Amino acid sequence: MMVIICIGITLAYLVLIGSFVYGFDTIEPYETKNTTPKTKFSVVIPFRNEANNLPKLLESIHALNYPSNHFEVILVNDASEDDSVEIIQSSTQNYPTDIRITQNKRHSNSPKKDAISSAINQAKHEWIITTDADCILPQNWLQTFNAFLQETSTFCVAAPVTYHLDNSFLNRFQWLDLMSLQGATIGGFGLKKPFLCNGANFAYKKSLFFELSGFNGNSNIASGDDLFLLEKATQKHPKKVHYLKSEDAIVKTNAQPNWKSLVSQRVRWAAKTTAYKNGFGKLTGFLVFLMNFMVVLSLILSLLNLFNFRIFGYILTIKCSIDFYLIFKTARFLNQKYALKSYLTGFIIYPFFSVYIALVSIMSDYSWKGRTFKK
Repeated sequence: MMVIICIGITLAYLVLIGSFVYGFDTIEPYETKNTTPKTKFSVVIPFRNEANNLPKLLESIHALNYPSNHFEVILVNDASEDDSVEIIQSSTQNYPTDIRITQNKRHSNSPKKDAISSAINQAKHEWIITTDADCILPQNWLQTFNAFLQETSTFCVAAPVTYHLDNSFLNRFQWLDLMSLQGATIGGFGLKKPFLCNGANFAYKKSLFFELSGFNGNSNIASGDDLFLLEKATQKHPKKVHYLKSEDAIVKTNAQPNWKSLVSQRVRWAAKTTAYKNGFGKLTGFLVFLMNFMVVLSLILSLLNLFNFRIFGYILTIKCSIDFYLIFKTARFLNQKYALKSYLTGFIIYPFFSVYIALVSIMSDYSWKGRTFKK
């Protein structure tokens, strides 16, 4: 019976990831055009104690290839205790870009959602783009969005995010995880079942935000400013939500510096899944967890001679192959194929890591940026 269950889960997982591969190929790469700048953007960036990251972010903002009178940058200070504000003030004095600092107004259990809501209430322009303070923006970022928006009838656009890479295994392990998420994100959009996006590169109309009542209904959950808004937008306007699959729109962010902060981040991500209502997204999350749990369990049983080790090997090979195919496609799109050399090691560790994160997210609260949040 155990063998039949394992084979059934494996086949379902194979179909799921295979469908993401198909959906990934369905979305054609977008080539940035020299379209006349017409769209005006309000770039919203919450920050808390980001003194180490802000100089590079601000440098990338100043280098944006877009008319300075066509966008503003609203940096929302979420009770920073370092020199973040001073760094912003000193870095923006001699630039024409409209960059201003505002203070976060707390109303809920989610500081980031409050920060974004505060900024949108002050935003001058119709199109909002959110990103994070530890990101670096590509030079043609806004120009690419501008061209895409002029060609596409859309209210909401998700775009690619990747990590800066270094030579550490921890960095590449996180990158592999992110590649699987980005591959599933693009695949979901290609299947017309969007269920993932990343708030480090997410755009939507201000009018849509107000139409959806912003983050009402999930403001008690600390994270999920991106996913819950995407969920609402997909329910209200399923044909007006798109993915911008463009190399010129790739935002790069920092991986976590140590295993402790990585676990904290992933627990924070996992904590929001109980409030997620997207059926396809819930099914995907459950099946991915089930597959990883089955790998861990069947390995233990095989070592105890309670499960056929050969069948376990077949299951592992199938999972390894289909996971690699999706991650390879994503890495190729993001021009980071060279980091795949850590794939096998990461693949072996990931099921244990995934199951551990799921259990911790169920059993405990979590900390983030010096604060503790309830589940």
